[in-house]
Amino acid sequence: MKITKLTTYIVPPRWLFLKIETDEGIIGWGEPVVEGRALTVQAAVHELEDYLIGKDPFLIEDHWTVMYRGGFYRGGAVHMSAISGIDQALWDIKGKALGQPIHSLLGGQLRDRIKVYSWIGGDRPADVANNAREVVARGFKAIKLNGCEEMQIVDTNEKVEKAVETIAVIREAIGPHIGIGVDFHGRVHKPMAKVLAKELEPYKLMFIEEPVLSENKEALRDIVNHTSTPIALGERLFSRWDFKQVLSDGYVDIIQPDLSHAGGITECRKIAAMAEAYDVALAPHCPLGPIALAACLQVDAVSYNAFIQEQSLGIHYNKGNDILDYISNKEVFQYADGFVSIPQGPGLGIEVDEAYVIERAREGHRWRNPIWRHADGSFAEW
Repeated sequence: MKITKLTTYIVPPRWLFLKIETDEGIIGWGEPVVEGRALTVQAAVHELEDYLIGKDPFLIEDHWTVMYRGGFYRGGAVHMSAISGIDQALWDIKGKALGQPIHSLLGGQLRDRIKVYSWIGGDRPADVANNAREVVARGFKAIKLNGCEEMQIVDTNEKVEKAVETIAVIREAIGPHIGIGVDFHGRVHKPMAKVLAKELEPYKLMFIEEPVLSENKEALRDIVNHTSTPIALGERLFSRWDFKQVLSDGYVDIIQPDLSHAGGITECRKIAAMAEAYDVALAPHCPLGPIALAACLQVDAVSYNAFIQEQSLGIHYNKGNDILDYISNKEVFQYADGFVSIPQGPGLGIEVDEAYVIERAREGHRWRNPIWRHADGSFAEW
């Protein structure tokens, strides 16, 4: 079998899909994207295409190695996201050719299903208690929300009190036993992260996510000493080398590699195994589309330390299209009792509706994240 063609589709709301074709008629799907940089990643995929055409798609480990190491300059969001989508599609091809789900080729599943959480609210937390109640009523056992608005490196007690009040209202609304993940989204700097982590501790959070930007990860040393709440991070780390120091430093409890950013199934399987050796949990980041989610579930299936999966159904970013729109076997992501089953179909286990993908690609998108500014006019992290 040989790879014959790579086709990319930029589709709403903010996704990039990849189709890899072979001379035996078997096709694979991947989701290589950086949110807000879809066109850039699309170009990177087609640069890698030059190497892949004519190659045996089964040689995934070798192709991954060449794509990563063969260009001299390596790593980073764009390069690794391009590799990620290609890797997903190659695994999809291999699974379909052998009539097996990808997790079967990775050693076989060790769980039948995995807990999922639902996003509530939008970028600016307000009036979210009712949304939380609705999500819990639909069966979710865990939720996540952005924990604060923009926050300067040293900010006011008023900002802290507002963030704490939001979480307090949610905890009261949904009771003591529903997991709450609070995403600081890298908006908070070390001085305020310490304060927020301590103030939020009484609400028994499931985790605090990205309490500081990944490039300031040395600040975690001080933050963990101010709270017993588990610390989660990793959506802006792109390889096992990026995760290496985070794990060896011992200041993270949950890692969140993104299967569309951190090298795909091949690399995230290795990152998960590294984390298991440090007794660190796995919760893959996935506010993306159905192909990315299907890839996450393949790694969740074979990773002992996986405990919960992010998914984007109904998330505030999904305007115009949602994750079920692009697949024919919509039941594959049917949630029950706060869990989603591990897909059992060949490859990724999803049936992409190619005709609909082509139709929506005619509209495409140029999604960009908002640009925020503080009251003094300086740039604020979103």
